[in-house]
Amino acid sequence: MKNRFLSNILLTFIWVAITGDFAFLNYVFGFILSFIILYVITKGRGDAKYFKIIPKLIAFVFFFLWELLKANLQVAYDVVTPKFYMTPGIVRVPLEAETNLEITLLANLITLTPGTLSLDVSDDRKVLYVHAMYLSDKQAFIDDIKNGFEKRLLEILR
Repeated sequence: MKNRFLSNILLTFIWVAITGDFAFLNYVFGFILSFIILYVITKGRGDAKYFKIIPKLIAFVFFFLWELLKANLQVAYDVVTPKFYMTPGIVRVPLEAETNLEITLLANLITLTPGTLSLDVSDDRKVLYVHAMYLSDKQAFIDDIKNGFEKRLLEILR
């Protein structure tokens, strides 16, 4: 997988050098073009994990940016209006993530989203404690984390 990624980056730089256009969009186009070329060249060979992970990773970045935008707008609306709409609470989120990397990334993604903060992980690493500023329905909040961040993150890491 590392070799394919490095090949993809190398082909991207070759594309940019040949075209002579050092704009960001040309790098993106070169990356996509070299990704397609590598996919066609290596189609039918064993390990195709790289070609599954990259689209999921890109989709995850857009998902995170969308969640970030929604949370920022919710917090900003609460700040500029005279009435506070906060209903804070602490929630126990059961974890499917098992490794330290998976739990750490999930906790950091939750903390990076405004209005939520990862507080602690249980000693057996089965539960993540999360503080939420806007907690109207605990189960819906847990489902959002499980079906959003955790599910997508585990699809990439496993």
